[in-house]
Amino acid sequence: MRLLPWTSLDGHPCYLSVEVAQLASGKDVLAGARAVLADEKAGEFAVRSALTRATESLEDVIRIAVSRGGRLLERDG
Repeated sequence: MRLLPWTSLDGHPCYLSVEVAQLASGKDVLAGARAVLADEKAGEFAVRSALTRATESLEDVIRIAVSRGGRLLERDG
């Protein structure tokens, strides 16, 4: 397992296996957000909750992309 350049919410080190879990979670969040958006009766709370989770997942995906991009630059450099 490879140490990642950020810590978990509780301050513990993150390792490569966390990336897999974050990406899987992002897929679930995306499916949930799509369901909320497709529901014409979804209220403000549901929409705000879906957007909050989507924002959190997007932040994780950006961290993963930045981390992987940095590794590619180091490898090719």
